[in-house]
Amino acid sequence: MTEENNINETELNETLQEAEKLGLLPDGRIVLCGANAYEQKYYYNPVFLKIPESIREELRIICVLFTQEAGGIFTIEFEEDGEIFLRTECDEEDITWDSVSAGLLSGEIRRKREDLFSAISLYYRAMILHEDVSALLSGEDD
Repeated sequence: MTEENNINETELNETLQEAEKLGLLPDGRIVLCGANAYEQKYYYNPVFLKIPESIREELRIICVLFTQEAGGIFTIEFEEDGEIFLRTECDEEDITWDSVSAGLLSGEIRRKREDLFSAISLYYRAMILHEDVSALLSGEDD
């Protein structure tokens, strides 16, 4: 029984190390990129450097413009199933943060960039989750 526990613990440690490399969050999401208005910083997860530069630049512009307009912290993340999740947060002391405006802006970004987010989600599902691309593409046509 001790040997079995050691194997499970070893596997768990390897899984946790792999998750850290991907930028896995406690809720199972993986950060693609984000911007922080408080620190005036932008982050792009180096795991996704194979995404074309033009798309990475478009993501940077989306994140930075969001934080310039709404403030707070804005991240674009992958759900466990590969779907895109837009997260907005603020510091507790930030009295200028308007969650309603941030939510509306987030919704507008999702609508206007639907094709971009679909393509990035497809990339994630094929390259990270190793799903069958032909099945994914035939599923989009339905």
